[in-house]
Amino acid sequence: MADDVFTRDRSRLFSIAYRMLGSASDAEDVLQDGWLRYQRADHATIRSPEAFATTIVTRLCLDRLKSTRATREEYIGPWLPEPVLTAEIQTPQVAVERAESVTLAFLVLLETLSAEERAVFLLKDVFEYDHADIARMLGVSADNSRQLLHRAKARLADRRPRLSGSAESRRAAAERFARAFATGDEAALTALLAPDVGMWSDGGGKVTAARRPLRGRDQVRTFLVGLHRTALAAGLASDVSLWVEDVNSEPAVVIRVGSRIEAIFVMSIEEHAVTAIRAVRNPDKLARIQRQLSKRH
Repeated sequence: MADDVFTRDRSRLFSIAYRMLGSASDAEDVLQDGWLRYQRADHATIRSPEAFATTIVTRLCLDRLKSTRATREEYIGPWLPEPVLTAEIQTPQVAVERAESVTLAFLVLLETLSAEERAVFLLKDVFEYDHADIARMLGVSADNSRQLLHRAKARLADRRPRLSGSAESRRAAAERFARAFATGDEAALTALLAPDVGMWSDGGGKVTAARRPLRGRDQVRTFLVGLHRTALAAGLASDVSLWVEDVNSEPAVVIRVGSRIEAIFVMSIEEHAVTAIRAVRNPDKLARIQRQLSKRH
């Protein structure tokens, strides 16, 4: 059947598309378009269904990525990728390098690459295709593929984020953060936040969010305590629930008011301290994960 490869390899194809685009919704659209193109192809000429499906998905992502560049440049406030539940994009046995490649920090960093550099880097360094296969997928030479990889690695070399500690230790720190934030405990937040912690808030111009990154423990703590006090003043405290989920390979505090998810704070944690908080508030980027989490909470 024409759709067998898209069913059998859906997880891998989605993982590629999501890392290419930084959007789960766009990745879903690409897989649907790819399935339709695969159906219309002459299957008698397809030697490797898996390679052909990957080629279709990669090229569709390249087209979409180039068309979204201008939109992202005009984005109101910091742009962050659409968060996804970690289980959706990797198995428990996934290598650390592949887990790191899906953190929000890394996906933001990938925005500094050209579309072709991004494709080659992900296909070679993350999904371990060889240059000959990548060259066929992109319609370039193997030498050109190597040059694109070299340029991508040079751009990423000093800024590539790394996961620190174990998943269990990172989650434990996130749980402590959630309790401190829920109670407005300034002392506990001070102890948990790294001195140089940064915070980025993505509201997309659709909800209230800080238009510029916050830098340093004092700024971030003041902002977090202010959010807590605002909720108290508005009489929303009893309607707010918080819990920790694994999102993009890092622990995240999900903040729900009533039945609606208001924000997801994805946290980078090193040596039990929170070094970065990426707060996604744009409702368009929360709609998909809201549907998934509503089935469990």
